[in-house]
Amino acid sequence: MAGLLHHARGTSAILNPLVNSYKRLVGGFEAPLYITWARVNRSALIRVPRVNPLKLETTRLELRNPDPACNPYLAFAVMLRAGRHGMTEELPLPPPVEENLFAFDPVELRRRQISSLPETLGEALDELRGDGEVREALGEPLFGKFLDAKSREWQDFRRHVTLWEQEHYLGV
Repeated sequence: MAGLLHHARGTSAILNPLVNSYKRLVGGFEAPLYITWARVNRSALIRVPRVNPLKLETTRLELRNPDPACNPYLAFAVMLRAGRHGMTEELPLPPPVEENLFAFDPVELRRRQISSLPETLGEALDELRGDGEVREALGEPLFGKFLDAKSREWQDFRRHVTLWEQEHYLGV
């Protein structure tokens, strides 16, 4: 879990590969926004439901941000690499946060050192560029092709004027 949390921002472009993916990663919905873990808190990025001390082998965790549009092969590759990195480097696991994270104000988030997932595909691509573990998980040729394709998609989106913008600004 520590590795998944540590690489959450770097894996976002793979797990949330579309411009539209980031429209569900906003406060107040079921999808997670903050990089934390918990046992019963559905606003956390990772949830570990019902640990039975007599059957520890049945324990599971839910990484709650992958988008249905993600490529499952790429997703599993980066998730496994991030988890492995957490184990081999013995990354520290922060304490669980069982409170509703969407009720926290920015001061409380800073106090608890809770960061958030990227807000846009562009921000996620910036994080991807800087995550060496994700780069190695994908391999250099695939990493480069993915980054190039998604960067072009992000630039195309940024140049597009949406209907919302037309409706809200054209008459002003």
